[in-house]
Amino acid sequence: MDIQNLYRLFLESSGICTDTRLSCEKSLFFSLRGNNYDGNKFANEALEKGANYVVVDDRSLNHPNYIFVDDVLESLQELSNFHRKSLKNTKIIALTGSNGKTTTKELIHCILSTTYKTISTHGNLNNHIGVPLSLLQVKHETEFAVIEMGANHKGEISFLSNLVEPDFGLITNFGKAHLEGFGSLDGVIKGKTELYHWLIENKKTIFINYDDPIQKKFISSKSINYGKNLSAKYSFTQNKNEMVEFVYNGNIIQSKLMGSYNFNNLITSFSVGLHFNINVEKIKNAIENYLPKNNRSEVIYLGGKKILLDAYNANPTSVIAALESFIKVSGSKAVLIGEMLELGDFSKKEHLRIINLLERKKIKSFLVGDQFLQHQKISDNLFFFKNKEDLISKFPLSKILAQNILIKGSRSIEMEKILESI
Repeated sequence: MDIQNLYRLFLESSGICTDTRLSCEKSLFFSLRGNNYDGNKFANEALEKGANYVVVDDRSLNHPNYIFVDDVLESLQELSNFHRKSLKNTKIIALTGSNGKTTTKELIHCILSTTYKTISTHGNLNNHIGVPLSLLQVKHETEFAVIEMGANHKGEISFLSNLVEPDFGLITNFGKAHLEGFGSLDGVIKGKTELYHWLIENKKTIFINYDDPIQKKFISSKSINYGKNLSAKYSFTQNKNEMVEFVYNGNIIQSKLMGSYNFNNLITSFSVGLHFNINVEKIKNAIENYLPKNNRSEVIYLGGKKILLDAYNANPTSVIAALESFIKVSGSKAVLIGEMLELGDFSKKEHLRIINLLERKKIKSFLVGDQFLQHQKISDNLFFFKNKEDLISKFPLSKILAQNILIKGSRSIEMEKILESI
């Protein structure tokens, strides 16, 4: 089936479905394949659960409501770009970066929603499957769509940029994330700035953090500059508070985000709001009322302790930033850190770097996972555990004697489950 006819069926449906465990009623179901599953095997179940049509690439199947294509994923991607081209009244903001993407996306959404019909990526559906699904959720009446783009190899951001065709774009930062795929920090920079290259080539607008020397190289007449630097179009001052507080044009903004690394996320979203002529008071209120969730910079009071739960993900850059900020917190402190994944040949060096920092700072530290355990050493303040269950059995959270606790780790380590031990 050609893309125009497939798009017609999409418009007649309730939306896209890719999982029969979710509601498929009146949907257009895409039978995606994965390393351990074949969506074609669920084609009939999708119809039984109410799907209008099912897109398949297994020619042995037979049903009048099956739509045969050469590759289901490629058809989903092509459909999403066809839909994007039809969105004549929607401005699309694309963002990527090593850390802070989702928090920045949610902040931008909160701010833009005060004035415009806005939609953004759900959760972190930010890869070659999630981005097409996010695009296909944008309605023709939507005024702004904020699309998060993730990558762990060079070339992926370029591919996603061609799908999204953004009007505006920004990069939160460059850090030591997915080094196994990118090969080095330089590889990360080249991979993430594929977004900027696309925007420049297509004469679109870039939001540039003027304090970032790498981003400053992309300044042009089409860029919008912001930062602490007084030469930036939008200039901010950061106050020293546990909860990030900053000043814009005499206005003091007190966020509910802990950790100085969130300052850039906040001023990025603030600058986006300013550029689109949103009243400063509305932006201020949106930021001050924003509560982090989903294990990202959450401040939780539990069992008489103040817990900074930032365990959605971890890489060397984000862990160091979290520790440097947490060290400044007043009162007794302890950190619980899960191992960092996808670092390849850099893993040993980066885990040792964390261990040595914690030993120097003499912070009581509970380190979880084999990547830490293989560097175990005798220390008064360092404790090593094979997994979170090992930690919980020996040191449930209720027995960790500290007023302030930082919990961080890679997603699959599920460090947030330690909260259940209090």
